[in-house]
Amino acid sequence: MNRELSVALALTLLLAGLAIFAPSFYQLSPLLSLAAREAPGLIVTCGMGLIIIARQIDISVGSQFAMCSVGAGLLLAAHWPFLVVLLVTVFFGLLMGAFNGLFVAGLRLPSIVVTLATMVSWREALRWKRQGQFVNLPAQTQWFGFSQMEGQVLIVLAALAVLAALSIGARHLAAGRFVYAVGSNAEAARLAGLRPQLVTFATFVLLGTLTGATAVLNSVQSPQVDPKSGTGLELKSIAAVVIGGISISGGRGNIWGAALGFVLLSCISPALTHLHLEPYWERAVQGIVILMAVMTEARRVEKTRNPQQKTNELC
Repeated sequence: MNRELSVALALTLLLAGLAIFAPSFYQLSPLLSLAAREAPGLIVTCGMGLIIIARQIDISVGSQFAMCSVGAGLLLAAHWPFLVVLLVTVFFGLLMGAFNGLFVAGLRLPSIVVTLATMVSWREALRWKRQGQFVNLPAQTQWFGFSQMEGQVLIVLAALAVLAALSIGARHLAAGRFVYAVGSNAEAARLAGLRPQLVTFATFVLLGTLTGATAVLNSVQSPQVDPKSGTGLELKSIAAVVIGGISISGGRGNIWGAALGFVLLSCISPALTHLHLEPYWERAVQGIVILMAVMTEARRVEKTRNPQQKTNELC
């Protein structure tokens, strides 16, 4: 909880500073545009939080996001109904998540190796197929056929609904507690009657499903779909999860903390713009924030380890 409070405090200070030094940041239209643009990434970050709580990692989400975005764009360009496009794209994302889960949970291969391979494979396959060509969408498909403001509000509300559902489910449903148990100690979870490999597989499937859904939310925000969509999304989501207090060693943290970390990272770039600072400082600031989060986690682990060592010495 201390980490979440620290992130909330840092976000509050940033927003307070913008209110003093760059009040133009709080204009409704730009703020709503920022929220809608970042909403898909927020949903992916929630799924990534569960993956890391389960003591795994998925660095292929950016490539999955690009594949699903282009797929959704092609279906929309073919005048498929929105609901059908959503279902097909979600199923496509589910299959990619299941593919990763099959190798990680089924064959017990390291998740970072598996998802590194799929990240490169899917991104290069998309590059070969599209050759950088954008997908042009019919005018009536943008913002789901609503006005821009209505579409943006709908996307933001959808992201908040997913955030609330995953956060409550992770803490209060049996399936969520299974993820924490497996991430804390997979062998103990197995002895307690759980199936760690099945839980791991399910978390990858869930992340793929969420990525497919967010790709649709991304595709309808512009008249064209960029095949390079999602570039850097995996790094941003993982960084947000770590900053938000979810332990990279698994079994600890909550989804709300990851969401706060993502909001903090998402505010850095527009904050620099409104403060008239060079945009290249964004990566530097993000790096500093991530380094501080990792140092805090290392200190926590060390404090936890020292009492155990003293107990062993006494015994």
